[in-house]
Parts: sequence; C-alpha cells; structure tokens
Amino acid sequence: MGYGMTKAAAYTANVAMSVVATVSPLLFSTFYGEYGISYSLLGLLVLINFCTQLGIDLLFSFYSHKFNIALTVRLMPLLTAAGLAIYAAVPLLAPQWAYAGIAAGTVIFAASGGLAEVLISPIIAAIPSPDPERAMSRLHSVYAWGVVGVVLISSGVLYAIGRQNWQWLIFGWILVPLVCAVLFFLAKIPPMTTPEKTSGALGLFKSKALILCVLCIFFGGASECTMSQWSSGYLEQALGLPKIWGDVFGVAMFAVMLGLGRTLYGAFGKRIYRVLIIGAAGAALCYLAAALTPWAILGLIACGLTGLCTAMLWPGSLIAVTDNIPSANVAVFALMAAGGDLGASVGPQVTGLIADAVIASPAASEFALSLGLTAEQLGMKAGILVCAVFPVLAAVLAAALWKLRKKNKDGVLPLRG
Repeated sequence: MGYGMTKAAAYTANVAMSVVATVSPLLFSTFYGEYGISYSLLGLLVLINFCTQLGIDLLFSFYSHKFNIALTVRLMPLLTAAGLAIYAAVPLLAPQWAYAGIAAGTVIFAASGGLAEVLISPIIAAIPSPDPERAMSRLHSVYAWGVVGVVLISSGVLYAIGRQNWQWLIFGWILVPLVCAVLFFLAKIPPMTTPEKTSGALGLFKSKALILCVLCIFFGGASECTMSQWSSGYLEQALGLPKIWGDVFGVAMFAVMLGLGRTLYGAFGKRIYRVLIIGAAGAALCYLAAALTPWAILGLIACGLTGLCTAMLWPGSLIAVTDNIPSANVAVFALMAAGGDLGASVGPQVTGLIADAVIASPAASEFALSLGLTAEQLGMKAGILVCAVFPVLAAVLAAALWKLRKKNKDGVLPLRG
C-alpha cells in the first residue's frame, strides 16, 4: 500500500488549517459591527488561537512518546469540525454570548491546528521522497493556496447571503475537516520516531542550531501572520478600501503571493539560507512601505509582496532544522511548531494593542488630524510600523544560522546555502 492517500489527507488537513486560520480575520469587521467586539479582543482571538496551538506543541515536545500517533492523526480533523460548529452555533443561538462562543470554538479548532502543525510535517518528512525539501515546500504551499480559496469563496458567499448570516458559511466549511477525517481513516500512516522519555526531549535544548531555528521560525511566524491577520483590517481602516476589496486584494493577494513563493521553491528552490535572509529583509521593507505610504495602491502592493517575502520563513525554518538535525523526530517538529505559533500569536496581538492604544490617546488623535488621518488609520499604521522589527530580527537570525551551518564541519547533510 502506497502513500498517495496519506499525502492527500495531509494536504486536506492543511486546507482545513487554512480555514480555521483565515475565517476569523475575514470576520473581524463583522464582529466589531454586529457584537461591538473591540480591536484588542479581536486580536485576543488570534492570541487564543496560537497560544492554544502553542500549548499542544509544547505538550508534544515533551510527551510525544505517550501518544498513539496514528490514532491522534485520525481524530484530529474531527476536533476541527467540532470547534467550527461551536464557533458558529453559539452566536447564532445566543447572541449575548457571542464572544464566549467564538472564543470557545477557537480554542477547540486551535487545538486541532496545533496537532496538525506537530504531526503533518513529520508525516510528509517520513514518506520516502527523492527531494524532501521540495516535498515540504509543496505541503506548505497547499496551505497558502487553501487560504486563497477560503478568502475568495468566503467573500463571495458573505456578499451573496449578507455578512449578518456569517454562521452558515462556517457550517459549510465543516465539510473540509470531515473529508480529511475520512481520508486519514483510510490512509496508511508512516512510522514516526519520538523520544523514548521526557529527558530525551529536554536534551534537544543543548543544540545551538535548534535554538536558532526555533527563534528564526518565531520571528518568521510573527512576520507572516501579523500581515496576514491584519491586512484586511489595515486596508479597510488605514487606507479606506471597501471591506470586500480589503478581503480579496488584501488577504487573498497576500495568500496568492505566499502560495506562489512556496510553489516556486517547491519546483526550483535551493539555497534555503539565502532565501530566508533575502525574504525577511524584503518583508521588513514591505512593512515599512505599508505603514508609511499615504497611497492605497502602494499599501496594497506592500501587503501582497509581504506574502511573497515571508513565503519561506516558516517552511524554510523547518527545512533548516532538518538540514542541521537530520534525525529530527516528532519532538523537534513540535518545538519548531511551538516557536512558530508563539511568534504568530505575539505579532497580531501587538498590532491590535498598539492600534487600540493610539485610538484611545487624545494626543495621538490630534496628531492624526494634523496628518489628515483618523485615529483608527493612525493606530493601524502604527501597529504595522512597530511590527516591522519582526522580519528584521528574522533576517539577523537566519544569517546567524547560515554562519553556524557553514562552521559545522560534522554535518551529515551537504551544506545548502
């Protein structure tokens, strides 16, 4: 029995992850208008999502040997479906508890997302492949193209049925994890190694290369997810574009560029360390352009190009860790996922907190008026500007990782700089 269905199940799992990662940002303005949920609380949803995933990542980092990996993989999509159902049902049945229901659903499908991050990459890594780097890049490109599909379909459906009926969109997306569950129950799960005991996981922290890789994926995750989570709101609030265009040309264009970058690397890619450095540096310039430009078209282009520049920061860090630690097991991938999720939670939350702080400041409001901006516009621009530090640090860490790899005379794999 081959692994064709296993790959199909893994790809479908990444599409399900794109659903749960994308629907909330698309609905931020709806939640703000329908339920009066503040920007800080909206940012908190992102924090809840990624912190829950972080908890799952850390649990698997130290206790992966306690789990039946194959059974966990097969049950994972059912958890996603349950979370989406609660996310949509509670606000529909009890609007006064809307935020509580949205948050509870987020916790549940985020737990499934954490499992997917920990287990899907090592599944693909465990399947024999003539070019594992490109196989990993293709896996992550499916996620990016999934985001494109989710944005376009969701935007069209919401336009057709009205944003006030958003719950029915979520119920429709439940079909994706259900299909994934069927595929996994029919598929062959490849054997994956785990540390024999907790002390084996603790020993991973002795690796300088692993620490650098975790830090690299932390700032890479922050660089990617800050813009992806807030691009729609940024284009609407800071640049005054209509909501549907913010979704289609903000979130969707970001995802198209993200998918394009990963697909190109999957087809032609090499020299991952140079790709990481150049990509992070380019993302920093895009953040600065998006925050400082007074022209909507330039901000739109900057949002899209950020997707291209950050495309390989997350999967590239995973490629780097397998380059430096060829025997990487589930615990290694779990630590990497933890680093990425922590960055992905910190970045969007920082943006939301800064935006709210600027909006609430009378002095900032006066300064905004002097620039011909509203407080909301200045707040969003300030949040994006501060977060430009994340890709800058990602570039510095990628350079340090490349330097360490060059010095590693005992590397089992050839240097791919």
